[in-house]
Amino acid sequence: MVCCRRVNPFRFCSGLRFLGYSMILLVAAVVALSYYAVVVLVLLIWSYVMVVIKDPGSVPENWRPFLDEENVEVGTSGTLSDIIAPELRASSWSSSGRRPDISYCSRCQNNKPPRCHHCSVCQRCVLKMDHHCVWVVNCVGARNYKFFLLFLVYTFLETCVDTIVLLPRFIRFFQDAKIHSISPGNLAVVFLAFVLNLAFALSLLCFLIMHTSLLLSNTTTIEVYEKRQLPRWKYDLGKKKNFEQVFGTHRALWFLPLYSPRICRTFPSSRVSTSRRAPTKTTTVNTRFSLSGHGL
Repeated sequence: MVCCRRVNPFRFCSGLRFLGYSMILLVAAVVALSYYAVVVLVLLIWSYVMVVIKDPGSVPENWRPFLDEENVEVGTSGTLSDIIAPELRASSWSSSGRRPDISYCSRCQNNKPPRCHHCSVCQRCVLKMDHHCVWVVNCVGARNYKFFLLFLVYTFLETCVDTIVLLPRFIRFFQDAKIHSISPGNLAVVFLAFVLNLAFALSLLCFLIMHTSLLLSNTTTIEVYEKRQLPRWKYDLGKKKNFEQVFGTHRALWFLPLYSPRICRTFPSSRVSTSRRAPTKTTTVNTRFSLSGHGL
């Protein structure tokens, strides 16, 4: 009896305190993972909706470059020349004073500004066109390129989360298949879900690496071949400026599918004016492309 009295079985309960700490960490990890998954999903849907409904940028009817005569003579422009690297600006002008890369679209019957291409699917010219994406049923251009990149990022993160969550079940897949503990239908669902998420994650990773390289060099998918023919890409302003031309300078908005007011003001905007060199009775539409802020 004396020995039993000396033994205190409750002293071992103090070890439960450490178990409690681990449970706190477990709950915090579950909450953080749930919060992460929900936030990423919301941002993914938000970015997808924006890239679908946002106009990638179109050329106004009867567009022509807004250039002052004195600016043409000296070979500079307050709005258009900033898209070209300083050491390449002088050589980008022809002897006649006409700006290069201003072409004419026979299908739209309209002039085209630099870096503008005609989309045969949308049947219109798109500013700084990157490609026509069948996943968003829209062109990816100047106005929605940021939303497209964010859509890729958040889709990649979401597929990575799904792959990690499905990994333990995928490991048990082989054991369950061996002992036939679950139905063949459930086995197929687990296997296909894991494999598809893993395949999407890897393909999106390659796609992200490619578009990150294009973003930092201020190049579109269409311009890759043209860039290879030049010793230095004329639209490359440095990695920082190239990034800010798409995502803006406000870091708080970098990961949100929104543009700051300053970036919105640099988007192409239509205005009505008449030509000083050849005035006519009819009013023509001019568009001043502030490319220094968005790198169209």
